[in-house]
Amino acid sequence: MSKVLSSLRYSAEHEWLDASSPAKVGITQIAADALGDVVYVDLPEVGDSVTAGETCGEVESTKSVSDLYSPVTGTVVAINDEAVDNPAILNEDPYGAGWLFTVEVTEEGPLLSAADYASANGGDVQ
Repeated sequence: MSKVLSSLRYSAEHEWLDASSPAKVGITQIAADALGDVVYVDLPEVGDSVTAGETCGEVESTKSVSDLYSPVTGTVVAINDEAVDNPAILNEDPYGAGWLFTVEVTEEGPLLSAADYASANGGDVQ
């Protein structure tokens, strides 16, 4: 069963958000497992504005292409170049080295607790 970290909050679209400032954003292990082998990541640029609930990039796997949704509104302050250069890291370590971008948050979208996200998607809270 895919793990869901209790220290994070989650969007219904399978992105996670940590509580740091700026906030880190990534995709959940549930999403990474469903996608299969990730082969390409398209992320917003540093300085771009992102809006909670709207698309801001995409993740492509050997199975499909999925839109990436921002869980928050704000300005992108960094992207994870390692994830762009080595997209497989999203499968290997989605909550660690596989983070996608950081945002100076001005507003949060609707976010789920780890328990609520796991209950809706079949994950195991850790």
